[in-house]
Amino acid sequence: MKRNPFRPDNMWKDAAPEIFSNAKKLRENVTKAEEILWLELRNNQLEGCKFRRQHPLLNYIADFYCHQLKLVIEIDGGYHQMPEQIKLDAERTENIEFQGLKVIRFTNEEVISNISDVLNKIKEFVKLKG
Repeated sequence: MKRNPFRPDNMWKDAAPEIFSNAKKLRENVTKAEEILWLELRNNQLEGCKFRRQHPLLNYIADFYCHQLKLVIEIDGGYHQMPEQIKLDAERTENIEFQGLKVIRFTNEEVISNISDVLNKIKEFVKLKG
């Protein structure tokens, strides 16, 4: 099925073809934190919600995306604490949320050391949307 970028519910938000190519490469080289969270999200395991990993949105690639919930989940490594990256992440979040989506961020450490808290925070959002 060919995607129509002009539909209002377009889950890719007009992502360019090169973004799709980059997303595929990222899916082949996941971080430890991404792998841990993906094992919990895949196959509609979380409250029956379908998540996609390394999903193209606009000029970005979301770590995880649920179209049903309009939810983006980002997992941030240590470099996200650098001043310039904090500014870029804020701009990215603003651009994504302008599209009617919600962004939730977790650190690598949160996911690796306390996956149950991460899942509980995501479940809280799911309940709010339900």
